[in-house]
Formats: sequence, C-alpha cells, structure tokens
Amino acid sequence: MMAYSIITPQVPPNTKGMPPRIPRASHRHAAPSGPWPWADSDEENPFDSRFSGETLNMRDPNSWTGYPTSLFRNWTASRLVRSGIARLVKESTGTEPRNCEIYYVDVNTEGRFAKPSKYEVSLQNVKEFWARIQAKRPEGTRIRAIFLENLSGPVMQMLGTKYNIEPFFFSSSLNWIPTRYQEEHPSDESDHITIVLNFLRAIDNPTLVSTSPIGGSPNRVMSRAGTITIDTQAPLALRSNDKVLLIDLLALHMIRSKDGSTIISYHPPPEWQNTSAAILHSRFRFAGQSVYWRTIFSESDDPTFVLLSLLWHALYAWDESLETLYSHICWLETQILLTNDIYQTRELHIIRASLLHYTSLLEDFKKAVLFVQNTPSPTVQDHPERERSATIMDRECKVLLSEIERLEMFRKMQDMRLENLVNLAFNNVNFRDSQDMRSLTEATLRDSAVMKQISYLTMVFLPASFAASVFGMNITQMTGDGRGKLTDYIAVAILLTAASIWILVALHNKQHHADVNISFASRLQWPIRSLIKWVASRRRRIKKNDNLV
Repeated sequence: MMAYSIITPQVPPNTKGMPPRIPRASHRHAAPSGPWPWADSDEENPFDSRFSGETLNMRDPNSWTGYPTSLFRNWTASRLVRSGIARLVKESTGTEPRNCEIYYVDVNTEGRFAKPSKYEVSLQNVKEFWARIQAKRPEGTRIRAIFLENLSGPVMQMLGTKYNIEPFFFSSSLNWIPTRYQEEHPSDESDHITIVLNFLRAIDNPTLVSTSPIGGSPNRVMSRAGTITIDTQAPLALRSNDKVLLIDLLALHMIRSKDGSTIISYHPPPEWQNTSAAILHSRFRFAGQSVYWRTIFSESDDPTFVLLSLLWHALYAWDESLETLYSHICWLETQILLTNDIYQTRELHIIRASLLHYTSLLEDFKKAVLFVQNTPSPTVQDHPERERSATIMDRECKVLLSEIERLEMFRKMQDMRLENLVNLAFNNVNFRDSQDMRSLTEATLRDSAVMKQISYLTMVFLPASFAASVFGMNITQMTGDGRGKLTDYIAVAILLTAASIWILVALHNKQHHADVNISFASRLQWPIRSLIKWVASRRRRIKKNDNLV
C-alpha cells in the first residue's frame, strides 16, 4: 500500500529540505557467498538477460567498460539492473551527468601521510583518470585511501576493473545494505575485505519551519486507509534542540596487498546529507596527525589499522547523536510534568521505536569490529612483528567494542527513561480522571441528598393531598350534607401520613435488618423496638453519669 507523510514540512523555495528516508535493506541479496546475486527464488532463469550489452556499455569485455560482467560472469545485465549498478552507469551517460569528486591520500612505510589531493572526473577526462590509476605509485607508498563523492558509472567500472572488486561492494553501498565479508585470493599475499555499515548521526534541522505540529518527527506516516505507522528509516526531528537524527552510511572496501594496499570509501550523493567524502578525508588526515594513531601506523605494517581508524567516525557520530537524543528526552520529561498532555505519548512511542531500531544498528557495528578483529591481514602473516601487530589489533578492537557497549547501555537507559515517561503520562491522566470522577461523585451525592429531601416532603404531603382529593369528591356518602368539617380532614390526613411513614419505615428496615428472613409483621413493630432501644440507652447514660459523680 502506498504511504505518504502526514506532516511533510512546507519548505520555502530555494531552501534545504529534509533528507529522504534511506531504502530498506534487502538482506537476501547481500550475501557474497550466495551463487546467485540479486536473484529471487521464484525466477525460472535468473540469469536470462533482458537487456542488450550495448545498453549497458559492455561491448569490449577486455576493457573497464565491461565491468563487472567481464570479470564476474554471473553478474549479467538483469542482475545489474536489479542491483542498481546499471542505473548508475546509465545516469553517468545522461544529459546532465554528475562529476565524480575523488579525494585521496597516501600513507608511506613510516606511517606518515602524504599531501592530500583531490581529483574530479567528468566524461571529458575519463581516459585521463584511467591512465592515472594505472600509473605506478610513488616509492614507499604503503596504503592509498580513496574517498568517492558522487560516484559515477565510469569511475566505478575503472576502480572495479583495476582492483578486481567484487560487485557486492557497490550493490551493497548503493542500496544501503549492511554487510561484511572477506574475499580470499589464491596467492595468500592479498585479500579484499568489505564493510558496509549504517550508523546514527545528528545534524542541524535543515528546514526553516517546524517539521511536525504533533510529535516533532517526520517518521510518522499514514497510509491511504488512514492507519498510522512509524517509519524508523526516516530522519527523526527533535523540536527541543532543532536537531535531526538520520541514518548515515560508512561503506569501506580494502585491498590488502604486500605490494601496496588500497582502501576505498563510498559516499552517497549530497541530497542524503550524509558524511561527505571531504569530511571523512579530512578526519582521516587528522588521524594521521594524532600521536597515538601515528605511532600505531609506524609500528605496524598491517593496513587494517587504517580501516579501524575510520570506524571511529561512526562511534563519534553515535555518541553525539545519543547525547542529542538524551537532551531531547529530558526536555520531554519537563513538558509532561508541566502540561500532563497525553498526546505527548505519541512522540515517546516514536522515539522508543527508533531506539529499538538503533539496537540492530549497534549490533551491526559490533559485528563489524569483531569481523575486523578476527580477519587477520595476509600482508603480515610472515612478518617478524606479526605477533605484536596482532596484539595491538586485539587491544584496539577491544577498546572500540567497549565503547560500543557503553553506547548500548546509554541507549538502554534512554529507553527505560522513555518507559518511565510513558507511565508518568498515563498516571497523570489517570490521576486527573480520578479527580474528575471524585468531583462527579460528590455532585451526584449532592443531587441524591436533594432528591431524598424531596422524597421526604412528598411522603409527608402525599397522604394529605389524597385526603383532600377524597373530601373534595361530590359523593353523598363522603360529604353528607355537602359541608365537610376541617377537623375531619385533619384527622384523616394525620392518620394517613402516620400510616404511610410507619409502613415505609418498615419496608426500609428490611434492607438494613440483620435477619433477612424477618417477617413483615415483625418489621411493623419498629416503633416499639425503637422505643425500647431509646429507653435502654437513656438508662445507660444516666447510670454512666451516676458513676462519674
């Protein structure tokens, strides 16, 4: 069923809007060990190409234009269309193709970072870039880090051909599919490892108006049928501090080789408002200036430490995001205590659903670190300092894992505080309802007392009214000579009133009498019993006064 947002912000023209929701990860297509990439189980022939090779620009299988089918035969045209790789290639040859911005920096054998560079690839200089990546690296270069912004089809094909990259890295990155795997190579001198990770990041609210009149979150969605659902893939706007929590992407592919390693970082287009290649490139350079990490890079030849240092970017983003969310939860607590508004629970439930989703993201982060820890690099297998490198790797991974555990505890604490807030909101509403019910009960009791007094008056005047009606009849047997006496009317009225009170009290006593089987005749003796009780109580009172004297 098609869904649409019920709280889409009205953004003025020429302003920056809210980033789109990330696509739902299709995990069934993300396993590189599967022999049928991006194939459904009900397809009769999953590799029957429906598109011509000319359409996908694969005329020469010996050049980079044939990637990935030229290197990976099971990635046929239909697989490329479904995975999104064909769309990337087609967009790069359109009327307004984007230029791919490439940031790179080299790390030498001493662990020092060379001067960073930036290169922009367009359709006009594609061949120049192909010659550039084919050129030999400067002497003493141990690792080259490449950060891709606005990845184009030709750049993807050239890098995939140059470094023999499994297409699953690009398909997982394009579709935001969390994955981690290692590609073994027969030479035992190199391998490929891929980590695609979703993490949480906080940004300033890009809209100029409030994103939500109720709840403060754009991930509240209503279907056409009117049923409300919660979309945890959409950005979460926090109206207390004008921040937005969105899912970011860290996609890294590393070629670990004794002849020189390479790490490639993919970054989504700018409209996603994720971490740009320029920012991560800058952070990587500053990591090389850190005394702590520069010592690690210089002491160990393991290129995996470069990848491990980039994972800290996701940890920093998680830490900042959860602190931002915590301040918003504290603000919500104040609002609920002051307003007692039950509608605040809507936002609480939205945030709780997001926190549950963040649990899986943190678990993926933990698995990624464990994967790095348990996947040793073949470049240091025969190195004399192999044991020392393994010790340092184990230590750094444990530090990162402990930080992830701290984030998970922080997340659990926030979830418990939200649960307390939900209970507080409902308790406040229940307390207010109980006060209203008490006021209603008191009003009902007052009305009952008034009705009781009216009933007493009716009981007194009804016999007299009956007697007046009888004496007013034009009947000879009743009036005699037609002139009734007032004394006769008063006597009859008093007798009828006394009889009515006597019988009503006897009937009323049945509900309050200890013996429910008492006869009506016995209940009619209530004046005698009341007199006896009064005399007895009188005697006891007199006797008590005599004893005091």
